Amino acid sequence: MLEALGLRKAFGALEVTRDVSLTLPAGARHAVVGPNGSGKTTLFDLLTGEIGADAGEIRLAGRDLTRLPPDARARAGLMRSFQKNNLFPDLTVRENLGLAVAIGKGWGGVFWRRFEGMPRLGDRIEELAQSIRVADSLDRAVRTLPYGVQRQLEIGLALAVTPKVLLLDEPTAGMSTEETRAMTALIGSLPREISLLIIEHDMGVVFEIAERITVLDYGSILIEGEPAEVRGSELVRRRYFGERAP
Repeated sequence: MLEALGLRKAFGALEVTRDVSLTLPAGARHAVVGPNGSGKTTLFDLLTGEIGADAGEIRLAGRDLTRLPPDARARAGLMRSFQKNNLFPDLTVRENLGLAVAIGKGWGGVFWRRFEGMPRLGDRIEELAQSIRVADSLDRAVRTLPYGVQRQLEIGLALAVTPKVLLLDEPTAGMSTEETRAMTALIGSLPREISLLIIEHDMGVVFEIAERITVLDYGSILIEGEPAEVRGSELVRRRYFGERAP
């Protein structure tokens, strides 16, 4: 579903992505981990077109996205959440979801129509709210929501355009234990029609969600494998966790 082939990126003399290749099958649950500065967010920026790659290719369901801008990649089905919330804080949950659905459906140009007069839009908003577990907060202003619920809403905005691949950048960052548990359950409940690529520092979350893990180190792939393989790797323990395998 998603292929990154030989991605490279340098800022001046600093090479931050070194020949990184990833393959996500349909329905994948794949995590990218590594210490700060290992190139995780840069990889996401390259995949979504926030920055251009110096070399390499990016394909979504066989379609070459390498030279497309971010909005075209999103319309093709490659969506992303960010480390920090990217919401409309003064609008309600319903309005946030409605805007995302309208834009995703190509209805955004009909600026004179109210949401109330678009029953298909209303149905989709309700469906999304149920799926991300915010149905009881639809008419609350986003700024009044707990942080964890705001993070759930951001995933809802990404889901509104029916992505083929969803990139989640540290979805549990800054959350309490209870919020992390709720977010982990939400991610685990997402339909298998969506392939997931997740950056996450909480290894408990990673091992619960991911079926395959890529460990980055200074912009290169240190190891990639199933969770048990990564967990048992002495190289990973030494470089990432600062310890030796027993």
